[in-house]
Amino acid sequence: MPIETKPKTLIDQFGRQVDYIRLSITDRCDFRCVYCMAESMNFLPRAEVLSLEECARLVKIFVSLGVSKVRITGGEPLVRKNALWLFSTIGKLDGLKELVLTTNGSQLEKYAQELKDAGVKRINISVDSLDAARFKTITRTGELSKVLRGIESAKLVGFDGIKINTVLMRGFNENEALALLEFAIQQEIDITFIEEMPLGDVDHIRSNTFISNDETLKELQTKYALMSSTENTGGPAHYWRVPNSAIKVGFISPHSHNFCEACNRVRITCKGELYLCLGQEEKVDLMPLLRNHPEDDQPLINAILKSMQIKPKGHDFDLSRAQPAVIRFMSQTGG
Repeated sequence: MPIETKPKTLIDQFGRQVDYIRLSITDRCDFRCVYCMAESMNFLPRAEVLSLEECARLVKIFVSLGVSKVRITGGEPLVRKNALWLFSTIGKLDGLKELVLTTNGSQLEKYAQELKDAGVKRINISVDSLDAARFKTITRTGELSKVLRGIESAKLVGFDGIKINTVLMRGFNENEALALLEFAIQQEIDITFIEEMPLGDVDHIRSNTFISNDETLKELQTKYALMSSTENTGGPAHYWRVPNSAIKVGFISPHSHNFCEACNRVRITCKGELYLCLGQEEKVDLMPLLRNHPEDDQPLINAILKSMQIKPKGHDFDLSRAQPAVIRFMSQTGG
């Protein structure tokens, strides 16, 4: 049954418009990054994961409700079999302005051109170290050379934007901020530094490894006269410009500079759980509605509209707590 209701804008209880969704299409990943996953993970059985057709249906519904930006995440989304079909299907939707991808870069050398052809506009690639041994320590299984080749492949096919995401952690890579920025400048791609988030029960004490973005910015300013910018790419990052360069340096600071006031996004896990906030537990299970009403979108539309009234004002991260703010791993919610 086609959608019959007039498209509505998603407005939450605090008057914020939600026009951006992040959809995880798998909880699986070929890396085991120390801030994202445990070394030994139990992944979901296939029957508990949204089919790609269900993912496409959800995105179509959200776009009909005013969402104009969709980010596909994981896990590592490109390890999902036939993922390119989903990108191609979503990329054709009227009303969708931006289809973007977050990836660890391990599969980009193989899939960059197909992703561009499918309609992906921008790519975020996680790179936490430029030292091969340290990269292996942080990712547990990753090969830096493969990711660097992936970045080069992405540059060659000509996406509208390529950005690397970096999580700095004391005891791991705290001395690489300048080197990573210099790499971004050399490669002519943007970079964003993300404060480590207390999600999932990982193998280290986050209060010991945490590095604030204020500290990182101060270090970068010892070499670069960064200029604050009002630019916005639809996410929570605050950007600075590198003088005499087109490069943007972003900072996502959930601890030191709470960004919830202008939150415009929700997340959907690969299980079909609609999380209204990354750092809270409010959610709506969409999978039963998808499977119980395969030809009728109205129950899904009603649930999504109703969910706006339980979207919380913001997260409540506190590194002094013995337990993480949220027990689910970042890979389960969507990176």
